[in-house]
Amino acid sequence: MLLGELKNPVDELPGIGKASAASLAGVGIRSIGDLLKYLPRDYEDRRNEVPFRSIEYEGNANTTIHVVEHQYFYWRGRQTLKVIVTDDSEPATLLCYGRNFLASTLIPGEEFRLFGRFQRRRGDLQSSSFSVERTDRLSAEFGKILPVYSLTGRLTQKLLRSAVAASLKLYSHDLEEELPSQIIESRRLLRFRDAIERLHFGTSVEESKAARRTLAFGELFYLQLIMQRRVRARRVRRKRDRDIDHSLFEKTVKRLPFQLTIDQLRSLDQIHDDLQKPTAMMRLLQGDVGSGKTLVALLSAVDVASGGGQTALMAPTELLARQHANTAAALLEPVGIRVALLTGGITGASRASTLGAIRAGEVDLIVGTHALFSHDVAFKSLSLVIVDEQHRFGVMQRLAIVEKGNAPDLLLMTATPIPRSLALTVFGDLDTSTIKSMPHGRLPIRTHLALRGKEEKVYHRVRQELEAGRQAYFVYPLISQSEFLEVKDAESMYEELRMKVFPNHRLALIHSRVSEEDKRIRMMEFIRGEAEVLVATSVVEVGVDVPNATCMVIEHAERFGLAALHQLRGRVGRSTTQSYAYLIYDSDITEIAKRRIMAIKNSSDGFEIAEEDLKMRGPGELTGTHQTGALEFRFADIVDDFDLLSSSREDVMNILADDPKLLLPDHQAIRSLLSRCPPYSNETASAG
Repeated sequence: MLLGELKNPVDELPGIGKASAASLAGVGIRSIGDLLKYLPRDYEDRRNEVPFRSIEYEGNANTTIHVVEHQYFYWRGRQTLKVIVTDDSEPATLLCYGRNFLASTLIPGEEFRLFGRFQRRRGDLQSSSFSVERTDRLSAEFGKILPVYSLTGRLTQKLLRSAVAASLKLYSHDLEEELPSQIIESRRLLRFRDAIERLHFGTSVEESKAARRTLAFGELFYLQLIMQRRVRARRVRRKRDRDIDHSLFEKTVKRLPFQLTIDQLRSLDQIHDDLQKPTAMMRLLQGDVGSGKTLVALLSAVDVASGGGQTALMAPTELLARQHANTAAALLEPVGIRVALLTGGITGASRASTLGAIRAGEVDLIVGTHALFSHDVAFKSLSLVIVDEQHRFGVMQRLAIVEKGNAPDLLLMTATPIPRSLALTVFGDLDTSTIKSMPHGRLPIRTHLALRGKEEKVYHRVRQELEAGRQAYFVYPLISQSEFLEVKDAESMYEELRMKVFPNHRLALIHSRVSEEDKRIRMMEFIRGEAEVLVATSVVEVGVDVPNATCMVIEHAERFGLAALHQLRGRVGRSTTQSYAYLIYDSDITEIAKRRIMAIKNSSDGFEIAEEDLKMRGPGELTGTHQTGALEFRFADIVDDFDLLSSSREDVMNILADDPKLLLPDHQAIRSLLSRCPPYSNETASAG
């Protein structure tokens, strides 16, 4: 039996009743398989004696104690037990918060084994986190390595350890091997059954860590196997033949008032080659903010239109969709390519007319939001699907638009560069084009930090830019005032900035509660320069391109994620004029917030920032792929285990090269997994 098939409920174990089962469910443990896959967060080494006197400031003690006396003190209005003990090296105090019942166990004059975390406070050695065991009984939890699990509700370490031990005793002999034997031997991995047992109850910390690496390798191996099979399956899905006239593309490029960068040209060559292949393109176009991805995407649509096909460009917000449509119309309509906009805000006769034109093939490029995959949208010849800010769309949403065509080519765009480790996992079944070079003449944005209370210096610098004829953004984490948080908000600060800080300049306000029509009007005022300051929330994080804006002020910067800070900063620096970003932060912030702010201060490289963001947030959150199940690892960490990721990929490539159909008689585990994961289906596709 494979571990994933071990579905027996946990309440069949001895000592697990309904209350304990409910607490286990709180950490995602509902079956025996879930329990055995529950990764210890740490290990306690209780093999060697550690007396009290060896603890200088803080540390673990593992010693034999004699109970001296009981005392009591008041904590939160309740009488609380305090036990004075000694281990013959020096005395210590056990603080029994919520555990007054220990008075009947820790009887003065008796002897116990003790393990606990101690601190020295005012010369007194104290612990409130400890476990004890009588010395006149056979030891159950001392003289060995013990797993330490994350807890919630009424869970205890003792309950989890005994439940895992009971599960191993009942089921470990039934667990099947999950990796091919030749890989286990060549990579010097543990057998699966041994790995599960040693993960929880190894004879050393090193042995338990080796067990986790074995199980992590298995997870990465299966992910790579599924991804590579999808690559091969995609290569046999044939699309409609098209006759591309590249002269229309060349005509469009000649009309540009600037030269394309080397990276843009390279990406266009890769996409052009894909468009002419008989199988559907699945490509990720990634590049830093302001690198010119949208232009590459629009030029790709030119080739498709020249061959009689339609392109759908899907954006996550109506604001971004409108901007893309305006850009596309200015660039493409003069060469005869027909552009239309379709969003949820377009209704009635206008919507009906647009839908009819799309259905009749009278539109070449359709730009829109989620409205594009509505059931009433039908295309005559959908040949290319472009998804901007792809991580903001769900997997099934991306599939819904693709299914409206006959194996259309798919181009995903992201301004959140994907680290190489992620590209090999979530996007392992996509070809990747990368734009790193910025348009000629762009200057690096100068990023400055300012402590809250020192805003006037920032306002003074912004005022200088405004008086020089340039524009600025002010971004806030909240729309309106909160009765619970002392945080500035966009609506209140709009009034303060308008009346007190910049009374001689015109301001506009945008946030998610503003109607789409008002957003459009206010945004156009800012684009035309009629509004000099745009006060907003993170709604301007993507899709706002105003070359004359040279200042980005982010207040309460500690409340924004690293990727959001980088995206917001990227709203400026879009011309040859020097631009500035000012991050105003609170003095009382967390260490992780400090890391984010310093990462933005010290780097303008989106790829470096993406790697740091991956370390801080994890892969699922960074790419919006939690819903796919692809990155719900129990044992693997694609940052720390990159060596395992690379070696597992190598093994998968070798297996598929030797046996493309995977007809290997001793790979029962692989057969079982792949029978549940077809090479390409709506249920399993992870990246589109």
